Amino acid sequence: MIVLHYTGMRSGAEALTRLRDPAAVVSSHYLVEEDGEIFRLVPEDRRARHAGTSSWRGREALNAHSIGIEIVNPGHEWGYRDFPALQMGAVAELCLDILARRPGIEPRNVVAHSDIAPDRKQDPGERFDWRGLASLGIGVWPRRDGAAKGDPLTLLGRIGYRTDLPLPVLVSAFQRHWRPERVDGVADSATLARMNGLLSALGLARRA
Repeated sequence: MIVLHYTGMRSGAEALTRLRDPAAVVSSHYLVEEDGEIFRLVPEDRRARHAGTSSWRGREALNAHSIGIEIVNPGHEWGYRDFPALQMGAVAELCLDILARRPGIEPRNVVAHSDIAPDRKQDPGERFDWRGLASLGIGVWPRRDGAAKGDPLTLLGRIGYRTDLPLPVLVSAFQRHWRPERVDGVADSATLARMNGLLSALGLARRA
């Protein structure tokens, strides 16, 4: 897996210091600065402590199964803002390099921290350009919305989310990644349509 994060700290320098501090008990394989500079912090064949308590597609403890990329952004606590084009370009190049070397990473396993820990995390959030990455072959984005039907909890479980959390928490996580224009935790018809569109893009749509 590839798990994308934002740093959620006041500056990239502050985040880099923390990620390099053994006492912090937090680490990632890479850090991408706002100007596009990439820091390699942990070898990919070593476990980094970036995911925490996490779950995706029934698998837990994802530090053991993922490459973590921290992307400098102050986050929702310190003044969340758009990710600069240079930074997004560097993230794309890094992800494409990882995927080229590790073809076993499926598109649906390029995820947000908020996807794998929806009750704890919001990053990288609704300002992150998931659609743009998907257009380059990084992750997946629905080609079109599907039918506005189905039980949202069932749909979310088929996408990969754990289903033992409150529905609004899970819907908000889905919206941050795949319907960023509206993050309110409400499984309205447009959100259901986007869920079904995503399942179609994943080849998981069920015939009526």
